Amino acid sequence: MALIRWEPVAELGTIQNEMNRLFNNLFDQPNPPGRNSAADRRWIPAMDLVETGDHYVLRADLPGLSDEDINIQLEDNVLTISGERKPERETQQEGYYRLERASGGFSRSLTLPEGVDPDGVQAHFDRGVLEIRVPKPEQKKPRHVQISLGNAPKQQDTIETAANPDTNSREPAMAAP
Repeated sequence: MALIRWEPVAELGTIQNEMNRLFNNLFDQPNPPGRNSAADRRWIPAMDLVETGDHYVLRADLPGLSDEDINIQLEDNVLTISGERKPERETQQEGYYRLERASGGFSRSLTLPEGVDPDGVQAHFDRGVLEIRVPKPEQKKPRHVQISLGNAPKQQDTIETAANPDTNSREPAMAAP
């Protein structure tokens, strides 16, 4: 029989992932539990966020939309992409048909690091994929201080004072040449 080491921190991560999945499923479906029609579910487009050397690159799959259907905002370091995909309803007199593609409004927001230049953000939309390039903010560089070895700084000459017992104050004494 092999012994398996129990790692409570790894178990906490598993529990957290399961709770996140549970709450995401609960809040992403505005339908009552009895209705599971895919056409009635809220549409959330898939997004990828990639960090390159000098940019953050966000790619979102937005099939069936044009660039006029998409709104991009950057306010207080929060990048928000929103829009709406309109349903394509057909009227059919006979037969059975099925709607699986979700439609409706969507909004996705990402918090960017402090110092992002809003004027440097670029967006490109091609074949249903939106690509947004956000330049990384310049990092504060550490200040290097040179350490000198050897001679210690010179000490300055001091002025001595003598107490005057009559006035109870201190007056500077005359330095001898």
